[in-house]
Order: sequence, then structure tokens, then C-alpha cells
Amino acid sequence: MKKPARSLPDTNTIIRYLVKDDASLYTKAKNFFDNVKNGNIRAVILESVVVECIYVLTKIYLVPKDKAAESLIDILHYKGIANDDQREIIRALSLFSEGRLDIVDCILYAKSTGRGDHLFTFDDELNKIAKRV
Repeated sequence: MKKPARSLPDTNTIIRYLVKDDASLYTKAKNFFDNVKNGNIRAVILESVVVECIYVLTKIYLVPKDKAAESLIDILHYKGIANDDQREIIRALSLFSEGRLDIVDCILYAKSTGRGDHLFTFDDELNKIAKRV
């Protein structure tokens, strides 16, 4: 039995939805995410897209880290989100909003601890966090 197709929104789609800086593109993005929110469309947000969204929001649009992370976490809670790594990405975004680690380190940490894997790093800050938990 074939699984129903999933949509893979790109960074631009998510940014237009969150920033609302282009009315036409925002309307299209909002329609898409309204359908994801109510479960009519199943979507997967790749971790690479999450990383790029954090970069664009915080570096280009100067959105504070906590607000950028909160916005993406909200989307990841939509009914139609079909990520296998949904919990780890949400955990990574939460950690990112609270601390000094960059988003990639937060994803590494969340993925390793979420699956019981060993995190191997030379990053002192990341090691401190890994040892606390």
C-alpha cells in the first residue's frame, strides 16, 4: 500500500509565512500552512530547512532567537506535520532559544540524546550540556 504523498516546504515558504513581507506569497504560504495545521496536508520540515530558517530569521530579519525558535516550534506542532524527528527538532529549537549553542549543535544534542546515541564533540559548551543531562 502506497503512503500518501507528503509536502516538503522550503525555507522561503516558511519565511514568507512567518514574516509576511510579501502579500501574495504570504497568502499562498498561509493557505498551505492552514491546510497543514488542520491536517488536510501532511508535511515534513527537513532539519536543513529548520537550520536555514533560523539563520534567515535571526541574521537577516534580526528576529530574537527565542521568537524564531518559538515560531518554528508552533509550526512543528501542526496536526499535519509528519516528521519522524519532530520531538528532537522541537527539543533542539527549545535548547537553541535558551542558550549559547548554535542550532546545528542543538540538533546534534537533541538527536543523540533522543535516540540514546553517544555525542562525540570537542565543543566544550556542548559537552557541558551533554554531561548535565
